[in-house]
Amino acid sequence: MKALQEIGIKKAFKFVFYSIIMVFYSLMLFPQLRVRFLRLFGAKIGNNTIIHNVKFFNYYRRGLEGLQIGDNCFIGDETLIDLAEAVILESNVTIAERVMILTHTNVGYKDHPLQKYYPPTSGRVRIMEGAFIGANTTILPSVTILPMTFVAAMSLVNKDHPGKSVIGGVPAKIIKGL
Repeated sequence: MKALQEIGIKKAFKFVFYSIIMVFYSLMLFPQLRVRFLRLFGAKIGNNTIIHNVKFFNYYRRGLEGLQIGDNCFIGDETLIDLAEAVILESNVTIAERVMILTHTNVGYKDHPLQKYYPPTSGRVRIMEGAFIGANTTILPSVTILPMTFVAAMSLVNKDHPGKSVIGGVPAKIIKGL
């Protein structure tokens, strides 16, 4: 009941609705069907985009309307996308397997003892034209990955970096320019 008090009845109903929708989404075996299904519920997805077994969470906040994906994109298996805020993938973006895109952080309920030290934050994530995100990478809230950026596998991207570069590490740093 505490969760219901914090998010309110409207968001609770939205959570139930999207949870049911996501059951049907998970039954879709082919990427083309997943794309059409997500479009049906408000996601903006361009042509020739492949979405493998991607999981969405916090869809009760923005809903699938917060998801924008351009043309010719690829999102690999077991990717997690937080829809608390908008996630924008421009055209020709490739996201490898097991990438996590976070649009918010929160340590817990409003009365959690760490809230005064680590208040909730949120912000959209934007991945621009031609970027590549390597496997097992985590992208934190409010990050924009500029055009033609190659993010090495197992990186933690916590801030913006210049485009046309290779970045990697924990936290990600510029490795070299293209």
